[in-house]
Amino acid sequence: MFKPISAVLAVALAASLASSAYGRDAVPTPQGAQVRNVVLVHGAFADGSGWRPVYDDLTARGYRVSIVQNPLTSLADDVKATQRVLDRQDGPTLLVGHSWGGTVITEAGVHDKVAGLVYVSALAPDAGETTAQQYTGFAPTPEFVIETSSDGYGFIAPAAFKAGFAHDTTDADAAFLRDSQVPINMSAFGTKLTHAAWRTKPSWAVIATEDKAFDHAMLLHMAKRINARITQVAASHAVFMTQPKVVADTIDQAAQAAGQSTR
Repeated sequence: MFKPISAVLAVALAASLASSAYGRDAVPTPQGAQVRNVVLVHGAFADGSGWRPVYDDLTARGYRVSIVQNPLTSLADDVKATQRVLDRQDGPTLLVGHSWGGTVITEAGVHDKVAGLVYVSALAPDAGETTAQQYTGFAPTPEFVIETSSDGYGFIAPAAFKAGFAHDTTDADAAFLRDSQVPINMSAFGTKLTHAAWRTKPSWAVIATEDKAFDHAMLLHMAKRINARITQVAASHAVFMTQPKVVADTIDQAAQAAGQSTR
């Protein structure tokens, strides 16, 4: 005799919940960290898959890591995508952004579950400022070449991609990043922020000293203005891929420090 489908579904759901609960409990607790959740936010011209080396490192340490997939259609859309992931967290969370992702976490980081912010070679505007304003007064970056299509979306020029974005990766990795680019609506850089989460949340910054997307002085200026604890490392703009341990170490340190203020 067949069981009613509602009974079958109930058994399957119970098994699924038990399995996922076991999986969470089986993960080791990060040593010394009260903040166990990490949300990673990618920048322009990329997607969340570039975070895989950092994800692997952090999950091995016991962190629960979620990765936002920004549509890159507007600041508002990227902030909403980030908020959706933050809403799913079960406690205090570190919000991490790379490049344009720094602008996103600055706006989205006022979320009540965010315990701290980590900027990875990232932008950090203030409320009332635009992303584009952050470049004013700093040296140009001629190796980082953006081509804008007729509909206003930008790609990094293929011929300049490795030199401008990821000179310290292999040719194969640089080619994959180049050919899997996600274009950004260039108008997003002209959108004023409403909030600046770094004014109320503790911040950390990883600065890639060989970043060709930003003037090094610009990255230092932004990190110092937000009173971030700064780590510098020799790396390209793709520091999240080429120096994942340094990035993960900084996130781990931030989780331990931010946890002290959430007790």
